[in-house]
Amino acid sequence: MKYLVSGSEGPGFATPEEAVDILEEVVLPTFDALMKLEARKKIAAGGLPVGDRAFVFIAEAASNEELDRLLRSLPAWGVLDWHVTPLQSFAGRAAQERDVVKRSKKRR
Repeated sequence: MKYLVSGSEGPGFATPEEAVDILEEVVLPTFDALMKLEARKKIAAGGLPVGDRAFVFIAEAASNEELDRLLRSLPAWGVLDWHVTPLQSFAGRAAQERDVVKRSKKRR
């Protein structure tokens, strides 16, 4: 199953020192984790909206629980607001719509 995932609304930085700490302890380890997930094909595609402090990606998971575990494994999990949208495949939706058309034509 595919999911559209976005993580946003991360913490701001009060000082340059705090920025370095957060970048080293949370942001860069999160990039590393996302790149590993991408290499393992758990993330199909993704990136960052230009100029934004957010992550957006399409994740592959067998269940909601698997995706939840994946997100909770990210260093930034506790500091971002996460939004997850399950995605239906084009083929699956097309099959449903073809069935609707077929049933509708039979009723005529």
